[in-house]
Amino acid sequence: MQTCTTHTHLVDSRAAGEALGRGIASAFAGEHPDAIVVFASSRYQHRELLQAITDTCHPKILVGSSSAGEFTQDSFAEGAACAMAFRSNEMQFSAGIGRNLHANRATAARSVVDSFTGMKSHTHPHRSALIMTDALAGHADDFVEQLTLMTGGTYKLFGGGAGDDAKFRKTHVFFGTEAVPDAAVSLEILSRKPIGVGVCHGWEPTGEPYRVTAAEGMRLVSLNAMSARDVFIDHATATGQILDVANPLPFFLHNVIGITTDSGFRLRVPLSIDKDGSIQCAADIPEGAMIYLMKPQQLSALEATRSALAQLGDSKPKAAMFFDCVATRLRMGKEFGFEIKAVEQALGPDATVAGCNTYGQIARADGQFNGFHNCTAVVCVFPE
Repeated sequence: MQTCTTHTHLVDSRAAGEALGRGIASAFAGEHPDAIVVFASSRYQHRELLQAITDTCHPKILVGSSSAGEFTQDSFAEGAACAMAFRSNEMQFSAGIGRNLHANRATAARSVVDSFTGMKSHTHPHRSALIMTDALAGHADDFVEQLTLMTGGTYKLFGGGAGDDAKFRKTHVFFGTEAVPDAAVSLEILSRKPIGVGVCHGWEPTGEPYRVTAAEGMRLVSLNAMSARDVFIDHATATGQILDVANPLPFFLHNVIGITTDSGFRLRVPLSIDKDGSIQCAADIPEGAMIYLMKPQQLSALEATRSALAQLGDSKPKAAMFFDCVATRLRMGKEFGFEIKAVEQALGPDATVAGCNTYGQIARADGQFNGFHNCTAVVCVFPE
């Protein structure tokens, strides 16, 4: 298998796409890539960027999404674009898209699964899929559950929610030269060797648990019959922190919500406080759930990478995709670079890395904490 990564800070969309395409064409000596995954800041004209990549290196498949921080093993920046390209006679790739995600998640999931050739053919024993979705369309957790049910849990899933540089206004997924809102795209990867998917969030609970007594999708209304705002104010006072109700995000980045499940905590990032005392979150909060307020404890990317590597068997790592939350980057600032370095060091000097900061992370693999997450590192490792 051949892989390569490219990265650009060029501002002009056409020039940036050409730079990414030239880097891939050079690495593959002019041979067409089987598949390219692109992550790009919302500052770009995405159709122009994608068309330039296609014109320059002629990929058989191109997917990806807008993002909120882009990185490879050589560079980490905001307002940039990066890509990972594949050529392989050990793997088989196919792309799919599910549209109108907000109106009908089941139909969108069925459209994605219908593109999976591994549901009809068994020539490759290992099945995985990259999933990038418009998390702002809502109900991403249910969408991932639909994919899992429709595939009978036979696919490892990894990826995340498209971003828009932390504006939280409009995001796009990429399908060929299209940039599509309210949709999800997939890159199916059928392999003769195992692919590893690792997950770790690195947060721990504080204080006593709360019952979600009222919630509406991504809007948390009350906990233990108290307004969500008052619960967070009390928590700030008890822990000696400052919560500015008019500007709560700095506090929220260090105090996220952990939903209790049988396999651990599923994290949700609070974003803003409404006048009625409810709190808008980055993903759905199920009414009736038990939650804790969480604090950061450890670097999560290293543990996620180690978990993914353990799934490769005797194969050596060739490349990895790394997804982490935009909230993690905002909280850590420049120190987020340590997370990327931890992935690189765990993989070894010969492996390449590409990824982005997302609005939620997707993971499904045996022995892992599955579903749609916030503030969680997800690493997918590809074998040589």
